[in-house]
Amino acid sequence: MKLIVGLGNPGDEYRLTPHNLGFMAVERLAETYGVEFSRREARARAALAEIEGEQVVLAKPQTFMNLSGLAVGGLLEKWNASAEDLVVLVDDADLPLGSLRIRLKGSAGGHNGLKSIIGALETDRFVRVRMGVGQDRVVEDLVSYVLAPFRKKDLETVADMVDRAAEAVRIILKEGPEKAMNLFNRKASSQEL
Repeated sequence: MKLIVGLGNPGDEYRLTPHNLGFMAVERLAETYGVEFSRREARARAALAEIEGEQVVLAKPQTFMNLSGLAVGGLLEKWNASAEDLVVLVDDADLPLGSLRIRLKGSAGGHNGLKSIIGALETDRFVRVRMGVGQDRVVEDLVSYVLAPFRKKDLETVADMVDRAAEAVRIILKEGPEKAMNLFNRKASSQEL
């Protein structure tokens, strides 16, 4: 069983914010594969799906971002899975808006959701799909920025990035994370944005 976790904050006020890109990406997967987040498990809303022949749990932790590890740890325990079975979809303010980076391990990079997961699992060895929310302007208050709705002019770029993140998960499941890294870990050109 693979666990695909999108990080975000519950509540409509956070729906279209940079910090909820993980939720948006797993919602796109659920929509594509015709499943709904109807299960409540381990402090998360979950959906069961089959993607590329793999049984997966799509999950949206309901603990708020800073406590994501509580939900992820509980889900791994419930499904008798390990960190190697985990893919986390997460926003990243250090990457340009619209870009993707897939990593097999690494630090939290200042992201409290990743920090919580690494702390709960006692390892940083899990796949993460990082979705860029960095701006071409100075953002003085990063917390306010990631919790505020996207600007209208960025919504098309965001929608495309969410589609590509969902596709990256499909490639990870079908051909492995290294193949997905080769396909998606490149700088987005200005034409793509």
